[in-house]
Formats: sequence, structure tokens, C-alpha cells
Amino acid sequence: MPTSVKEMLAAANAAVPKITPDQARDMMAKGNVVVLDVRDAPEILASGKVKGAVHISRGMLEFRADPELPSHDKTLTKDKPVILYCASGGRSALSGKVLKDMGYKEVYNLGGFKEWADAGGEVER
Repeated sequence: MPTSVKEMLAAANAAVPKITPDQARDMMAKGNVVVLDVRDAPEILASGKVKGAVHISRGMLEFRADPELPSHDKTLTKDKPVILYCASGGRSALSGKVLKDMGYKEVYNLGGFKEWADAGGEVER
């Protein structure tokens, strides 16, 4: 059955809770959380990324998140909370829904990188 991006985003936003930069900062301070940047490499080169974040572009996410594949990124485990972000929150919402569909239990959408940086979040280049 055909669907639109608007419908996909609505489903993703319903499945993946949106959190504030302060909530993300609190979760990160407690440790045992993966922060995941799903933007493309040129975006990260231009602006930097959340300090300590792992970069996996949205196009590669399924292949890096599946522990059955040789391309699996070992930092992604289904027992750790995952906080995702992108430029504005759309790709991170869709990525979060994919992770939920793959069995990741605790997945959160931080939204856009600019929100993080504007809120005084630590950035690394």
C-alpha cells in the first residue's frame, strides 16, 4: 500500500519519543547511551557533531544496526538507549522508527543538531 513521507513521519514520531537537549544531556551524563548522528558526512564536516556521537548515515543504518551482518557497528546494541539526531529531526525520526522495527527498545529523537548546539550542547569537529 503506497504511503507518503508525511504519513511515514507521523508514524515515526508516534513511535519514537522526542527529547530536549537537556533530557539528552542528562541521559548522556548517566552513561551507557549511544548518541547517533544520521546526517551525511558533508554536513558533519561543515558543522561538527555532538561530542561523543557515532556517525552512521541514514542510508547505511540498517546495515550497521543489524548484528547478523559483517557491517554491524558494535557500538549499537539493543540493550542500550539510542539518541538520534540529524539536521532538523525528520531523518532521525525515520531512523528511530527503523531501529524500533529492528528490535531496539529504547530509542529517542533529539531532533536537529542546531537545537543541540544552540542549547549549549558540546560539539566536536
